[in-house]
Amino acid sequence: MAINNIPIKHYLAVALTGLILLAGCGKESAPVPEPVQPEKPGTGELPFNHIFKSGEGGYSCFRIPAVIKTNAGTLLAFAEARRVSCGDEGDIDLVVKRSSDKGKTWSAFSIIWSDGENTCGNPAPVVDAKTGKIHLLMTWNLGTDDIGMIGNGTSKDTRRVYKTSSTDDGKSWAAAQEITSTVKQPGWGWYATGPCHGIQITKGAYAGRLVIPCDYIQVGGQKKGFSHVIYSDDNGDSWKLGGVTPVITLNPNESTVAELADGRLMLNMRVSNNNNLRMRSVSNDGGLTWSVPETALTLLDPVCQGSLLSAMVGTQHTLFFSNAASVNRANMTVKMSTNQGDTWSRSVVVYTGPSAYSDLVMVGDNELGLLYEAGTTRPYDGIAWRNIALAEFK
Repeated sequence: MAINNIPIKHYLAVALTGLILLAGCGKESAPVPEPVQPEKPGTGELPFNHIFKSGEGGYSCFRIPAVIKTNAGTLLAFAEARRVSCGDEGDIDLVVKRSSDKGKTWSAFSIIWSDGENTCGNPAPVVDAKTGKIHLLMTWNLGTDDIGMIGNGTSKDTRRVYKTSSTDDGKSWAAAQEITSTVKQPGWGWYATGPCHGIQITKGAYAGRLVIPCDYIQVGGQKKGFSHVIYSDDNGDSWKLGGVTPVITLNPNESTVAELADGRLMLNMRVSNNNNLRMRSVSNDGGLTWSVPETALTLLDPVCQGSLLSAMVGTQHTLFFSNAASVNRANMTVKMSTNQGDTWSRSVVVYTGPSAYSDLVMVGDNELGLLYEAGTTRPYDGIAWRNIALAEFK
């Protein structure tokens, strides 16, 4: 027997899991070229609207999408430009494209950060709504150090955290500045900012705070994974380490954050050993502490990154969530919740084929934008764009 094509035994296993849990170095970018027309938009099947495509600019692969809308209404789409292969290490640059017409056309990419054959990536952008300044949090490692070496403590260097910013609507970027010492603890090996957009808190005692979702893996031992946040209370001038999710038997890692209707924050997390389901955790103090993670019983996930977005739709506080909603990296889907993520009553299937990482942004009052990895035989042929009218949610 199956529900929504998922075996009933899977739901039983999920329910049991839920009960158990209840018990218990940079350079400034070049000028942005004139806009170019992307491929024909997709409507759930081929062809894709690939705005980053393998081979573009001499790069073998583009991965790790993140997207924001600036105060001027410009969309900025970030990605890792991987020179040699689709692998997570080696010569990787951080790039951006701009759209001033809600995603209809996009500029050629410009390089935000490059460091020879080393790895510059994990874009996590956030806009300060009060100043209009765009902040971008990022990570770096030697191109010869991979995640296994960094996690084992056998790497030549370690994973480092950087920031940059733009004051001209994403056209140029300041040189990358390292902030590792204020946001990473000794004993932490692998570290990831996002990858996805950050947020600025709008309500309560912490209004104005900039928050970036992150994760790390301890060096050596059992290599436990944790989700956490970093934050700034001084308009992005300095960044501090926020709360870390409490220790549990599972391993939450790549995370995405949203503000709830009452000003609390919610982390939604990828988990490596949780029956292909995601987890969530809530903070009552602006991200300084987090509740014990609990399983999000209806969010099927292939152990992959996802994106959480909060928005006011009319007078209704609404959450949107995107991921490859499958036990494999396929079936890119956006879901909608009007009850703080307790249930996801409506959804739009964007593409049923191979897909992976994604990020969401509000393009207009009644329109979403989705930046997502997708391809024909693998998810990594390119990074696609899709406008989604809220009327499409069924």
